[in-house]
Amino acid sequence: MVISFLKSILTGKTGKSGDPRRPADPDDKAKSFTADQQKEAAFDKVDRGNRYVPLDRIVGSVGRYRDLDRKFRMKPHVPSERRENIKKAMQEGRRLPPVQLFQIKDQYYAMDGNHRIAAAKELGREEIYAHVVEFLPGKDSFENILYLEKVDFIEQTGLDKDIALTESGQYRHLRNQIADHRRHLEKESGQPVDIQTAARDWHRTIYLPLCAIIDKGGLLDYFPERSLADLYTYVSLHQWKKDHQAQERRYGIGINRLVPKDMEAFREKMAKMKESEYPEMLREITAFILMTVSASKEYKVVDKLFELDEVKEIHSVHGTVDILVKVVLQRNLVASDAETIGEFVHNQVRRINGINSTQTLIPGYSKTKK
Repeated sequence: MVISFLKSILTGKTGKSGDPRRPADPDDKAKSFTADQQKEAAFDKVDRGNRYVPLDRIVGSVGRYRDLDRKFRMKPHVPSERRENIKKAMQEGRRLPPVQLFQIKDQYYAMDGNHRIAAAKELGREEIYAHVVEFLPGKDSFENILYLEKVDFIEQTGLDKDIALTESGQYRHLRNQIADHRRHLEKESGQPVDIQTAARDWHRTIYLPLCAIIDKGGLLDYFPERSLADLYTYVSLHQWKKDHQAQERRYGIGINRLVPKDMEAFREKMAKMKESEYPEMLREITAFILMTVSASKEYKVVDKLFELDEVKEIHSVHGTVDILVKVVLQRNLVASDAETIGEFVHNQVRRINGINSTQTLIPGYSKTKK
């Protein structure tokens, strides 16, 4: 954009509107459906019917992408009368027919209704009612394999939700959970239950509560490349699938207090709680750090340590060590005590200038007086 602007100044050329502040940029146009279809080899199509589509997911057009910019705004050379009439109709609450969209993965392209989409965006709307035809990517790539697994999961369960896994083969574990839950509901009610009804109940009473506990515990901070759905699958698989329960896991047995080792027992437990009452997936660790420091820097080290929120007490002592520090840390149940303490000592304590060595003690049994 900056290069194009400089070119317009140097060559004396401006956009068709004649406004030197908005030069013509050949790249500032909506995406072409045909070009992206060829790139993804997306030729097999499925009619997805009518639904509401987020406007920010509509990125291009089938035939009029040259008339639209990247934000799906009509360019200055396009007459605005029709768009203004549509905006007026929308503001008056008049019913308009659904726009026609083509879909490739998570992006949509207008086949019909370009003016309606542009008008809705100008009015600040967030979604629009549309008839969607999806073109499935045929290009052989990991991203496409994962996307097609997600499509298959949605088609089987009817859960058009943002359950986004980043590892291939994991959606089958969620389908197996839904199938188990379906059998439980049928046994509980004595009536047949279709898979989509079971999936909706699983999503509401099992998936979302466990995701809320995981999110409340801040676990995503420790796995920046993973999604909330990934962590749900990891934790639930090791809690509820018998052939995984016997395997060594990275988190402590304390998680069993939060998440029972039976999926339906977890559902029953969470049904009795409001979301604000969901348990914290955190626990406190008390540790003592013994350190030797350079004699000339002892007071500066003490001041720096005292600035750390985790440090609760500091004592200058006589003997083989110079300073005794009491810290209280919080860890989630996917990490170990050693990991949490080691990370704190390495990233917070050992970087303080003047500390020569550290030794960490973890209490095994404690009694305190108030």
